[in-house]
Amino acid sequence: MNPDLFLTLGLCLAVLTVPMFLSALADSRSPRLAVLSAIIAAGCLAYALTTKPMGYTLQEVPAVVIDVLASLVK
Repeated sequence: MNPDLFLTLGLCLAVLTVPMFLSALADSRSPRLAVLSAIIAAGCLAYALTTKPMGYTLQEVPAVVIDVLASLVK
């Protein structure tokens, strides 16, 4: 699969993990699902960063995310 897709998926999961973790802590529950989501996000990001030959720069990330979202809409 495309490493750009894994980068986008990993970033989305990482962003969604934060409210999941805070919600679990606020409700005095164990944050098992948040930890699992963080592990999956880290795995997606690691796969994307290691399979792209030149890697990603911080300036490229927004364009990559927009390209992936545009390809999904198209």
